[in-house]
Amino acid sequence: MKFDTLDKKPKLYNLLAVSAVTAVIVILLVNSQTPRHAVYACGVMIVYLAVAIFLLMRAFAGQIRYNPYSYNTIYYSGFSLFALSLMITYVILMFRMIKDPYVYTGNEIQHMLAGSATLYMLVSAPFIFAFSAALCISNISLIRHEGKRLVNILGIILSFLMIGGEVFLFFFNSYSTGSMMEVMVHDIITNLFAAVYLYYECMLIGAMIANAIAALYEPDLDKDYLIILGCGLRSDGSPTPLLRGRIDKALDFRRRQLQETGKDLVFVTSGGQGPDEVMSESRSMKYYLLEQGIPADQIIEEDQSSDTHENMQFSKAKIEEHGTGKVAFSTTNYHVFRSGLCARRVKMRAVGMGAKTKWYFWPNASVREFVGLLTEHRLKQAIIFGSLITSYLVLTIMSFQ
Repeated sequence: MKFDTLDKKPKLYNLLAVSAVTAVIVILLVNSQTPRHAVYACGVMIVYLAVAIFLLMRAFAGQIRYNPYSYNTIYYSGFSLFALSLMITYVILMFRMIKDPYVYTGNEIQHMLAGSATLYMLVSAPFIFAFSAALCISNISLIRHEGKRLVNILGIILSFLMIGGEVFLFFFNSYSTGSMMEVMVHDIITNLFAAVYLYYECMLIGAMIANAIAALYEPDLDKDYLIILGCGLRSDGSPTPLLRGRIDKALDFRRRQLQETGKDLVFVTSGGQGPDEVMSESRSMKYYLLEQGIPADQIIEEDQSSDTHENMQFSKAKIEEHGTGKVAFSTTNYHVFRSGLCARRVKMRAVGMGAKTKWYFWPNASVREFVGLLTEHRLKQAIIFGSLITSYLVLTIMSFQ
């Protein structure tokens, strides 16, 4: 799959138009109160969801070709899986309507839509439990190798939160009684809780897909500059194994580019000096590159940054002082996607490559990256999250009318 080959950002206005038309048709068919029309309405929902999945996946592929480092990549992939599960649910409902039309009426279409987040949670529970178990196992191994620190148990914390959410929903939703108002309040709580869970589950799945694609991608061998992102030093100032992996990945890329195209590049070592470091990460990386035979005039130092955003911002400024050209960056596999986000945020069109890391380190580090993603791009997240919550609130209330 090619990155950055499209100049036009994919839009989903057509999906909004299809959604509006579908809503009108389904409402008209359901309100006719005839079993045959209810089956037709269910069929319209199935066709609509199939079209929605197609449009989402087409937008996903287009987004990767336009800008792979985008929250849209996460949303398109994550919510397309939800749409697929909902389509399968409506296929089952349609067969039930055909078999027993007086039990499964048109009202089931709206009730199922209102409870779709709850159903998705229950259906995806086996995946959640398996994923949580694997995450805990990798975290336990990480603690054995790296020690007991808060950052090393994030995977375990996330696992307990996901499993706890599933257990809460299962028992809370298993039984409800009382007046219609009490049942409606119960369903509102259930469906809103499931909607919150749905949002973060789709974000998690989408982030895993986006991270995997970004980490596996190999940039074209035509780069002029290659930024190496810093990530900590040993006590003697030498690169840690994690940082050395990033540098070696960059060196391997340069070697292959030289062999296949004859084109050389300039390294940009990016990383400031932490309070417990004897020198800047940039300087340490430069020494390592010099030891590998890289000429000093092919190394640009950026030694003021303290986080990934500043890595990209300050490296871009250094490159602009030096010249122009195509840019790539080297980091660790779990960090490629969010690094790309930071690059695009400072208006730098750069593609990344990911160095491998130990199997027990990658899952917990990915969780840290996921938490980092949740704290960024807050306006877009607030709009989508708020729209999702409002939709489920309205649908649940309408199902009791």
